[in-house]
Amino acid sequence: MAIFTAVSAHLADWSASHVFNDAWPPHAKFHNGQTLALSIAVCVACLWFAWRGQGEQRTNALAAIVFSGLYWITQAAAILYPGSAFFDPEFDNPALYVAGLPIQGVIEIGILTLLGIAAWLWFVPADHLGSNRM
Repeated sequence: MAIFTAVSAHLADWSASHVFNDAWPPHAKFHNGQTLALSIAVCVACLWFAWRGQGEQRTNALAAIVFSGLYWITQAAAILYPGSAFFDPEFDNPALYVAGLPIQGVIEIGILTLLGIAAWLWFVPADHLGSNRM
C-alpha cells in the first residue's frame, strides 16, 4: 500500500492536470509538490515501521497502517476546504466517476477499507478469528 501511494500520486499528478497545468499559479504547484513529497514521506515511514526488526510488533504494525493511511485521509479531507473541487472544469468528464463518485473517492474508500481490514485482522485476538495464530 505504501509503494502504491507514492507511485500512484506521482502518476496521477505528473500530468497536464496538475504539475504541468499552465493555469495553476506557482503557489498551487508548490502545494502540489508538497503533497507529492508527502506521499514519498509516508511511504518511507510505513515501510520503515513494517520492516524494522526492533520494537514491539503490534506498535510497528499500527504505525505502518496509520502512516499508510495518512495520505488518503488527507486527500479525502481536501474537498472540505473552501473553493476546492475534485477536478478543474477542463479535466472533468464522466469517465472519471464510478457510481457517481469521483475516481479518487473510490480509490480512497477502497484503500482505507483495506487498511481497516488489515488493522482488524492484525489486532483482533486470534481466538476471535477461529485460528491458533500467535
